[in-house]
Amino acid sequence: MSTHSTHVSQLIRPEKDTFLHEENPYEAMMSRFDVAAEKLGLDPGLYKILRHPEKELTVAVPIQRDNGDIEVYTGYRVLHNTSRGPGKGGIRFDLNVTLDEVRALAAWMTWKCAVVNIPFGGAKGGVICEPTTMSTGELERLTRRYTAAIIDLLGPDSDVPAPDVNTNERVMAWIMDTYSMHKRHTVTAVVTGKPVEMGGSLGRREATGRGCMMVTREALRKLGLPIVGARVVVQGFGNVGSVTANLLAREGARVLAVSDKSAAIYNPAGLDIEDALKWVREHRYLDGYPRAERITNEELLALECEVLVPAALENVITSRNAGSVRARIICEGANGPTTANADRILEEKGVFVIPDILANAGGVTVSYFEWVLDRGGYFWDEENVNDRLGKIMVRAFEEVATMAQRHEVSMRQAAYMLAIERVAAVHRLRGLYA
Repeated sequence: MSTHSTHVSQLIRPEKDTFLHEENPYEAMMSRFDVAAEKLGLDPGLYKILRHPEKELTVAVPIQRDNGDIEVYTGYRVLHNTSRGPGKGGIRFDLNVTLDEVRALAAWMTWKCAVVNIPFGGAKGGVICEPTTMSTGELERLTRRYTAAIIDLLGPDSDVPAPDVNTNERVMAWIMDTYSMHKRHTVTAVVTGKPVEMGGSLGRREATGRGCMMVTREALRKLGLPIVGARVVVQGFGNVGSVTANLLAREGARVLAVSDKSAAIYNPAGLDIEDALKWVREHRYLDGYPRAERITNEELLALECEVLVPAALENVITSRNAGSVRARIICEGANGPTTANADRILEEKGVFVIPDILANAGGVTVSYFEWVLDRGGYFWDEENVNDRLGKIMVRAFEEVATMAQRHEVSMRQAAYMLAIERVAAVHRLRGLYA
């Protein structure tokens, strides 16, 4: 700890600010950072460094729509911290993308990579658009123009994007191709989450959900609860939520309810997740699914269960509804689904929260494998990928749980403390370039 006369607590803004900005994702993330930094006695200088993103880029993304009109979209890319390695973080296409959101997600990626101890820093990107109203050709033109606009940041040794909200393997293929055309040779390691045929890793698509299942299993074991028959509720039935629900069901859990943007469905005897997945493949959304009762999203979040998995977007559990949560365990499949104010309520209720920077780190872990395999030109089979993922997720859960017990803090505070300690240690070793 520094002997500098300024203490980190003097640099932290008053706690009341978090109440004014409960649904601002950057404020929510930084309020957790502030608590962890103070508990660690973080050096004030390091506190200032870790609180500020290294780079923020805002770009105009003009494209020609299919009808001939020119439309200009706004895109962002933020590198929060690259002291431990290249920036790593997804790209999302969504109307609700903001610079504050991208900043928060970039910082979350810094802590997430540090929690599972992989050599990446945090980054994130996004374009403000409504992809559901765009043709495949328009999405390709948007992706390629956005990639060209941020290309100076990208590279296997500097910044490695991945899929996020409303982006997928195809979008990653376009990014890789655009980058490679500019570099005049194929660079597979510039993105992860690619199609397997282009250097993607087996198991990557299911990795985030599989990681959620793994840490949920560890949490149930820690609390002395059996996984067989455990009641599970999943909010969000996209990639993460559906995979988590399916894998927990295979482990013997009883999935009571799931939801997507169209509907929330409930069956007290347990849903047939394979059947629900088949319905979504055929109809795109859960709406109209005939073998379950329709409930509201608010009712879903308040169902009595052992495990609640918020796997959609940020700020789902807030001070307004945290008091109605009746889960023993919350596994945060999404980034930032619980606000800082809700944390206090859940702690008082004794809810065991597996924080996002641990719970959904399976995706970035297998992205790390993909990056390594692309650079080496040698690929593992899916069993090997899943086995290595399991070892990293279980180890990270145990390390966070140990930190929580040692400092008598929540799992969230412990995860932030572990991550900040690891990033700060690298900054101390590297020193300050002047």
